[in-house]
Amino acid sequence: QVQVVESGGGLVQAGGSLRLSCTASGLPFDDYAMGWFRQAPGKEREGVSCISWSGGSTYYADSVKARFTISRDNAKKTLYLQMNSLKPEDTAMYYCVAAPARTDYGLTLMSLLADFGYWGQGTQVTVSS
Repeated sequence: QVQVVESGGGLVQAGGSLRLSCTASGLPFDDYAMGWFRQAPGKEREGVSCISWSGGSTYYADSVKARFTISRDNAKKTLYLQMNSLKPEDTAMYYCVAAPARTDYGLTLMSLLADFGYWGQGTQVTVSS
């Protein structure tokens, strides 16, 4: 049984930092691409960032580029999202997704994650102004 579990969300002031973590069990983590999506109330879901199965390729949405960093530790079967310089518009539920995708092309990978991935329950990030 595949389980994807996020943690690390919380309330932070604008300009602050948070690190989200995601563990995935029941699947060969080393062979899976991973990503983060977010959705704010009343807004469409947004692909935030993803990382290829090898860790050699990453993608960031323009809205988070240079502020967020995605990484993975295959030994710990854990995905991370370091979020710096947080803004109120980063407030959303953040979801971790895992998919058996082999492409290194970021936009394609985000699409594959969205359509074929295993999703976690989400962790709430709230940034106060």
